[in-house]
Amino acid sequence: MLHISLAAEKIGQIGALPVTNSLLAAWIVMGILTLFSIAATRNLTLIPGNLQLVAETIVGGLYDFFSTVVGPRIKTFFPLIATFFFFILVSNWFGLLPGVGTIGFWHGEEFLPLLRAATADLNMTVALALISIVGIQYFGFKTVGVHYSSRYLNFKDPIYFFLGILEILSQLSSVLSFAFRLFGNVFAGEVLLAVMAFLMPFIVPLPFLAMELFVGLIQALVFSMLTAVFLVIAVSHGEENHAKEVSHNG
Repeated sequence: MLHISLAAEKIGQIGALPVTNSLLAAWIVMGILTLFSIAATRNLTLIPGNLQLVAETIVGGLYDFFSTVVGPRIKTFFPLIATFFFFILVSNWFGLLPGVGTIGFWHGEEFLPLLRAATADLNMTVALALISIVGIQYFGFKTVGVHYSSRYLNFKDPIYFFLGILEILSQLSSVLSFAFRLFGNVFAGEVLLAVMAFLMPFIVPLPFLAMELFVGLIQALVFSMLTAVFLVIAVSHGEENHAKEVSHNG
């Protein structure tokens, strides 16, 4: 029977913490990334082995790619950007594995899948969006200092005050935009694959599966790229305002 649920289903509880199938999938993805990182960096050598070579190629290529966007601050921003990319990518692709969404148990008359892609849960995508926005503000204040607050609160001129309010609203809307863009694309892909597999199993869903692999990569790139762009905008905006204030006072 075809099973599609907009919300993640609760499959257990640890103390007061309800455990959903998407949360369990997120823990598994974090475990995969952690184990791969440990295995790839455990015995670093000048002449890399196969696993170290794969890790260096992936991370190095991603580093060079985002360097064209971030510029000289890539060393500062890359850990945050890369973390978003790898977590979202592996979560998206994990949701395409056989058994994810189809293996589970019956609770009364309701079927509860044991696993569900973490990024197909709106709670997870909202959390990722909030981390992104908070990270952007953190680096803005860390780089520019207290002058960064003038981006949002500027009482020197009514126009700048109004623009500051618009900036606050823009940041709040960015959370919704980040979250719903990622959730909508991943969830829609899951529904498409589920429907195609139910109507025409075996061969027919394969092209759609290949398409979803590509979409999963693109969504990880889009989320991390937007974070990188907003980081650059935040820092450059704060530095420009600070430079103007210094020149004006001087």
